[in-house]
Order: sequence, then structure tokens, then C-alpha cells
Amino acid sequence: MKLASLKHGRDGKLAVVSNDLAWYASAAMIAPTLQAALDDWDRVEGDLRNLATDLEHETIPRERFHERLAAAPLPRAFQWADGSAYVNHVALVRQARSAELPDSFWHDPLMYQGGSDGFLGPRDPIPLADESWGCDLEAEVVVVTGDVPLGASREEALAAVRLVGLTNDVSLRNLIPAELAKGFGFFQSKPASAFSPVFVTPEALGDWWKDGKLHRKLMVDLNGAPFGRAEAGEDMTFDFGTLIAHAARTRKLGAGTIIGSGTVSNRDAGGGPGKPIAEGGVGYSCLAEVRTVETILRGKPETPFLKAGDTVRIWMEDDRHHTIFGTIEQTVAAG
Repeated sequence: MKLASLKHGRDGKLAVVSNDLAWYASAAMIAPTLQAALDDWDRVEGDLRNLATDLEHETIPRERFHERLAAAPLPRAFQWADGSAYVNHVALVRQARSAELPDSFWHDPLMYQGGSDGFLGPRDPIPLADESWGCDLEAEVVVVTGDVPLGASREEALAAVRLVGLTNDVSLRNLIPAELAKGFGFFQSKPASAFSPVFVTPEALGDWWKDGKLHRKLMVDLNGAPFGRAEAGEDMTFDFGTLIAHAARTRKLGAGTIIGSGTVSNRDAGGGPGKPIAEGGVGYSCLAEVRTVETILRGKPETPFLKAGDTVRIWMEDDRHHTIFGTIEQTVAAG
């Protein structure tokens, strides 16, 4: 089952979308918004699935689904917590600045709590007031949970996953060092994130969703050229069950909590830093990583951060090269 929110007010209007992303049917008679559906999931899930089946069989009125009319599936959420499940990414960044990677990073996930009061839709521009801030894309996988109890086990956490999707977790890299130096975490350096047009239930992903990981290639294009083709299921040190359980260690999580994987990152087949696609590698899911590799290999970064007019595309494909979650496609807008 695939769910979307059509742009409408603050929280959108809930819609069920066909598997090929061509059609939708309003779900307003079941739940007005996705958050309302998540709040009452045990009661409404069956009705939503029946609606999705009727849509596939063309037995109900349907309308064309246009991704440009979609808001983020959750236009705002009660909680957005982003992890760093791909420790390879963290290790490379620290290596570039000659900083030791603590051993704890391999068994205790990193996580920060981001702003969730307003997300960007999949076709909304990335607002950038100052290019000197170092605007970066970050292609990630996300999950949305139901209620998660305090102290949940990994298995309980995985059972609470309701939906899976993608995000562009925008970062302002040049603002990060000063914020972290204060010892109080990110704030100004983490503006609004964008999400894929649809979120998908785990069972609809079949074998691609296994052991708390999404086993598909994460596609990233920058200005029309292939930039990243990393395998999301590989080199993921912490699966989503572990990430959710980490978040719930000292607090319960409310339905509609979004948990991010952090930047998807693969090592090279030989064990070294990943290579650009043009050199036979799988590329990167953020600019910071390619800049890090350039620093390690040649002493300084060469790839610039995003500037006004740059375009980013993020998506995943099924075996027939059709998009699974729709496409995040954003242009950087000045001011």
C-alpha cells in the first residue's frame, strides 16, 4: 500500500496511490490526514488496504496522481529523529580532518532530533539565503512508526514500523562546525527536509524490506548527471530496529515519529573510500562525502556545495526501473 498527502492546508489530504504511482483515490472518508490514520492505525489500516485494492482493480473513482501536487506524506510530524546508520560515512568525514573514530560509534548509534514542524514537498525548491552556508543534499531512507513503548526491544521497534520512504535531509555544512563547537547540537545548520511523494508499507516492499533494512539502490542525480547509486542495504551498521530502539531507550515514541537512516554510504569494493560513478564506483549520497574523499586523496575538497539553480533528484527503482516512492526533485532557490 502506498500513501500520499495532497497539498491542502497544513497537513494535506490523505490519498491512497496505485502501485504504479499513476492514480490515486481520496482516503478522506477513512482518515482526513496521514497523521490521523497513524493515530488510529489498528482501526483504519484494513479500510485503507481495501481502498488500495479497489484502486488497483479500478472499481472505484480515481484521479491522476501528479507528484508535483504532493506535499511531504507527513507535511509536519510530532517527531523527526535522524540517525547515522552508515558509520562508513562518519569514519570518512573524521578521517579527512585527522580525527579518531571512537570505538563506541560502531555499537552506539548517533542520532539528533531535527525540526519537524514543516517539511518540504518532493518538488518544492530548496530555499538558500546565503551560498556561503555550504548547502548540501543528503539522500536517506526513512521509516514512520506507530506508538513505540519506552525501552522497546529491537523486535518491538521493528514491529512498530508502519511506512518506509525517502528524504533529502538538507544540511548547511559550513554552519555545522560552529554549532557543534558549542556542545549543544544542530539547529541553524539543519533546515527543512523534503520527503518522497509516497510512503510505502513494509509488506508492499516484499523481500526488499528485510531485517530492518531496505535492500534497493538509492539513486541520486545532480544537475542531470548520475551522482550516487549506493546500495541502501549494504554497509548499514545499524538497522532501523536498532535505531528506533535507541530512540526509545528513555522515552516512548508517538505514532507518526519519523526515523532517518542518515546518509547512505558504501565503501569501495576494495575496502577503501567510495569512488565516483565515472570511475566505476557507486558514487555518493551527499556532497560532503565526495569532498571528504577528495581531501583524503588530494589534500583539499574540489566539488562545490549547492548553489542557486542546481537540481537534485533522489529516487529508488523496482526491477522494471519504475520508481517505488516517486521522485524527490528539487532546485535550489536563492533568497
